[in-house]
Amino acid sequence: MTQPFQNHSALSNRDVRQLDRDYVFHSWSAQGNLNPLVIAGAQGCELWDYDGNRYLDFSSQLVNVNIGYQHPKVLAAMRAQLESLVTIAPATANLARGEAAKRIIELAPEGFSKVFFTNAGADANENAIRMARLFTGRDKVLSAYRSYHGNTGSAIAATGDWRRVPNEYSRGHVHFFNPYLYRSEFNAVTEEEECSRALAHLRRIIECEGPGAIAAILLESIPGTAGILVPPAGYMQGVRALADEFGIVLILDEVMAGFGRTGSWFAFEQDGVVPDLITFAKGVNSGYVPAGGVVISEPIARYFDDHFFAGGLTYSGHPLAMASIVATLDAMKEEGVVENAARIGSGTLRPGLDALAARHQLIGNVRGRGLFQALELVSDRRTKTPLAAADMAAIKNALTEAGLLSFVVENRIHIVPPCTISAGQVQQGLGILDRVLGGFGALAKAE
Repeated sequence: MTQPFQNHSALSNRDVRQLDRDYVFHSWSAQGNLNPLVIAGAQGCELWDYDGNRYLDFSSQLVNVNIGYQHPKVLAAMRAQLESLVTIAPATANLARGEAAKRIIELAPEGFSKVFFTNAGADANENAIRMARLFTGRDKVLSAYRSYHGNTGSAIAATGDWRRVPNEYSRGHVHFFNPYLYRSEFNAVTEEEECSRALAHLRRIIECEGPGAIAAILLESIPGTAGILVPPAGYMQGVRALADEFGIVLILDEVMAGFGRTGSWFAFEQDGVVPDLITFAKGVNSGYVPAGGVVISEPIARYFDDHFFAGGLTYSGHPLAMASIVATLDAMKEEGVVENAARIGSGTLRPGLDALAARHQLIGNVRGRGLFQALELVSDRRTKTPLAAADMAAIKNALTEAGLLSFVVENRIHIVPPCTISAGQVQQGLGILDRVLGGFGALAKAE
C-alpha cells in the first residue's frame, strides 16, 4: 500500500500537482487547464511550497483564516478533543458544543439565546431561511443581486451573482439591488442619495412582491465576494425598519465579515443594527475544521420550543469543530485579535491602500473596513471601465510570483489578510502590490 504522507522532504510541487490533476475534481472550474498552486505548510501569516517558495497571505485563503495558520492554542485544543471524543451524534449533548454555543451567544447582541450548528456558511444560510419560513408561515426570500450566500439549494438561489443561474432549483427567491455608489444603479452621486434611493427601491420590491408573502430579507452585512460593498450610513437601519414594518425576518450573513474581520466581532455592530438571525462560518474557527451556524434571537428560538424544526445535519456540532471554535474565540480575546484588526486596518492597511490609489491610475476605488478592503481596478478612471479579465489574471499571477497570495474577483483585488497580521507584514504586502501594479501601469488611461 502506498504511503502518500511519508517522505515530505522528497516531494516536489510537480509531484503534488500531478497527484491533484490525476484524481481531484475542482469547484467552479473547467477541469482541463487547471494549474493549482501547491502549498506544503503554513505558520502565522505565511505559507510555503515544496520547492522552497514562501508567500505572505493577503487572502486568508477564502477570507477565513482570521487567527492565522497553525495557532498553537487551537491545535492543542483539537489534539485534546481527539483524545477524549472525536465524534458524536448531534442529538446528544457534549461539552465542546455547549461551550462553543455559550461563547458565541456571549458575543452576540442582547436578545439572542441559541445556536444551531452547521457544517459551513451555505447550510447556515439554508437553515436560517428554513427557520424564517417556518416562523412566519411565508415563503419568499429577498436577497441582493450583489451577493454570495453559498452553494446549496436555497443558498445559491439567494445568491445574486451569475453562479445562481445554472442552479436555480429552489423556490421563492426575489432579488433587489443593494447600494454600491461607485457603480450606482440609482444615478446617485452621494452616499445619502444612494442610501435613500436603495431603500426606496427595496420598499417597492416588498410592496410589489406582497409583504404578506415575504419570510425574510437575507443580506451580507458587508457583501464580500461581490466586492466588499460597505453600506452607506443609515442603509442597514433602513432595512431593519422595513423588516419591522412588514413583519419580515432579517437575516444578516456574517460568514465572511464576522469574527473580527472588520475590526469588531460582527460587522453589523458598526451599523447600529440588530438582525433576527445571524449566519456565520469561516472566521469562527479560521476554517481549521469545517463549521458554521445560525445564531437565533429569543422570539424565534422560543417559537421552536413547541413547533417542530424540520432540519438537521449529521455533523451538526461535531466535537472537533466545536473544540476549535472554543479555542479560537478564547485566543482571539486573550490576544486582542479583533483590536489588532481594527488598529492595523485603519492605521496601516487603509492609509497604504489610499496611497497606492494616489500613485496608480489602475485603482479606481478603495473601500472596506478593518482588514476587509478591496481595490477596484479600471482601465479608465473617468469611465470606470473594469480592467479586463486577462489583465486581472496576469496581475494575480505576478503577485503570486512576487510572493503575495491575493484574492482576485472580477476586476477587484480583495485585501483580506489574517487578523493577526503585523504592521510590518502589511507594509511588506503593500510594497509587493506597489511594484506589481507599477509594472502594469500602461493598462490604465491617464487622467
